[in-house]
Parts: sequence; structure tokens; C-alpha cells
Amino acid sequence: MPVDSVMEERPVVGKNWSEVVKLRGYAQLRYNRLFETNPLLSCDQCDRSWGENGGFFFRRIRMIFSGDIHERIYFYIQPDFASGGGHMAQIRDAYFDLALDARQELRLRIGQSKVPFGYENLQSSQNRIPLDRNDGLNSAVANERDIGLMLYYAPSKIRERFRHLVSSGLKGSGDYGVLAIGAYNGQTANQPEKNNSLHTVGRVSYPFELGNGQFIEGSLQGYSGKFVINRQMLADDSPTEFREYRYGATLVVFPQPFGIQAEYNWGRGPEFNPTTGDIDNKPLEGGYLLASYYVTSGKSLYIPFSRYHYYSGGKKHEFDATKHRVREWEIGIEWQPNRNFELVAMYTVSDRTFENSLNPSNRQRGSLLRLQAQVNF
Repeated sequence: MPVDSVMEERPVVGKNWSEVVKLRGYAQLRYNRLFETNPLLSCDQCDRSWGENGGFFFRRIRMIFSGDIHERIYFYIQPDFASGGGHMAQIRDAYFDLALDARQELRLRIGQSKVPFGYENLQSSQNRIPLDRNDGLNSAVANERDIGLMLYYAPSKIRERFRHLVSSGLKGSGDYGVLAIGAYNGQTANQPEKNNSLHTVGRVSYPFELGNGQFIEGSLQGYSGKFVINRQMLADDSPTEFREYRYGATLVVFPQPFGIQAEYNWGRGPEFNPTTGDIDNKPLEGGYLLASYYVTSGKSLYIPFSRYHYYSGGKKHEFDATKHRVREWEIGIEWQPNRNFELVAMYTVSDRTFENSLNPSNRQRGSLLRLQAQVNF
């Protein structure tokens, strides 16, 4: 029987494609130069409009196409029209979920999607309170995504709880299962695979609902694999492939009205050595602590917040597996006059060391006020 005929046996009952396929999205415009004390302070992974020659900047312009095209098949495609610091389209997500049971509690995700490592990594930029993800965990997977297979399991009741933590405005991470295991290329999203081995990942996460309506989520996660670094100046015997691994823990007390979010991870990976000029396999660690508070006034929502984050290690996806030492404190406020518009003002005090063979001695300290306007549609 033709494949198309098999797929047509059990479509989503009583609906045509225009009812099944949904379209939504969001856009973010930033300006980072107010009260800037050091134009050499930057963070390419965070926001390429930081520092010298930066100006108004589209951080995100995303359109999301999704829907249940069959009672056991869900698809999700998300292009970004502001990728790479320019106005260029790039696929962020392109996957489908195949439900392995009638209740859709066990799902196989096939394609390019987020790697289930870290709560803030899984959180959409549309929902996250600070303007950028923390260096400590985000350095594990650039752009948070890769191509592979992920298996997710969660009871129906808990899947609904994951959905509620997003739709209610509590800044949930989304439904990535109570249990997640997977295999993926390992070179990160939109990058070709460069070796003959896959990365593996596992995560356990559970959102508890207390008797007073308070939600608390705890997670444990880890991954391992071999990564091929980007390096141009090579000695004949210099390795480019490095074994890496990480493991970490997460605790989230959802803001009702006061919230706490904390994550930390440890591991090993490639890191540039500015003394020898070599790339070494070295220990790494980092994480953050975020506090927030929800205040309503009329129809407006105000979320004052503060975060401290720290990272000591290399960033494997950067040139020479750039050495990083990050200590950064942020204080800000998010204002939502309605669900379709958000304005964030965040003051950042930063101490960043980022060194490679092109710049082997580079420590930058400074502060700046950052602004972001976001439209949700």
C-alpha cells in the first residue's frame, strides 16, 4: 500500500489542513549601548550586538508552524529570520513526534530539536526572563539544538502540567518529558557532522504540584560524546577531536509570586591554553541563580528579577575552543501590558575572560543597560 494511503487511514478526525496547522511567532528588537562603560566587553554567543559597532538589533524574528497532522503524528517547524546577526533565514527546529501509544505518553522525536540538557536551555526565548541564557549550561549546546532521535515519556496528567506552566505565564520550559533519552550528531544545530560517533543524552525531570497550588520542578541531566573543534593553526600532531561530558542539576520554584531558579553543571571538554597555545581537555563548571517576583497592577504584569551566573571552561563551538571565565550579575524588570507585548530593561555588570590563539590575553570588565521590546503573535 502506498505510504500516502497508510497516512490517510487515521487522520485528525473532522478537520482539514487549515484547522490542523497552526501559525504563531514572536520578534525581539534590542539596544545594548546605554550607559556602556567598556565597548570591548562582548559575548558573541549571547548577543552579537554587544559592544563596539553595535546598534539596534533584531535578536529574534521567528515563525512557528505546528500541528497534529495525524492522531499519532505532530510536526513542528521553526525558522528564524534574524540568524547569525543578520537578516537571514535559518531553520531552528524541524521535527515530528511519533506517538508510540494511544495516549501519546511515549513519543519519538525525529529531526532537529532542542537537546534535553538544562531547564533554561529548553525554555523558549519567548518565555525566558533574562535576555540571554547563562554561559554555564548554554555552552553545552550552541543554539540548544542538534539533529537526532529523542525518546520522551510523561503521563498524560504531567504533560498537561508542563503545558500549564507555559500557558499560565509561569515561564515553564515546555514538555520535554519526565524521562528523556536520545542520540544526536553532537556538532550543534545547522552544522555538519564531523566524526563517526554520536552524542548521547539523558534527563529526568518532574514538576511537583503542592497543596497550595505552588509548583516546584527538579531535574537531573547529563550527556557525553566526541566533539571536533574549529581550529585553523594546527601542528601536525594537534588533536581536533575531544571527548566531552557533562552532568547537572536543576531546581525551579515557580514565581507565585516569588520564584527561584537555579542550575549548575560539571564536566570536561576542550579548552584553549593561552600559555602553551594548545587545546587541552580540562574540567569545566558553571551555573546560575535567578530570583523573580510577579507583581500585577491593573491589566499589567511586572516581573522584577536578578540573576548571577558563573562559568569556568572552554566553549567548544567557538574558534580554538575559546577559554572563558565569566562572572556576571544582572538586575532588571519585565513589563507586560498585555500578552502580545513585553518590554525588558536589564542592567548588567560583567567580568569576562575569553581567550584563543587570535587573542591570548583578553579580560574585559564593564557594565551596560540593555533594552528589549518583544511582540508575540
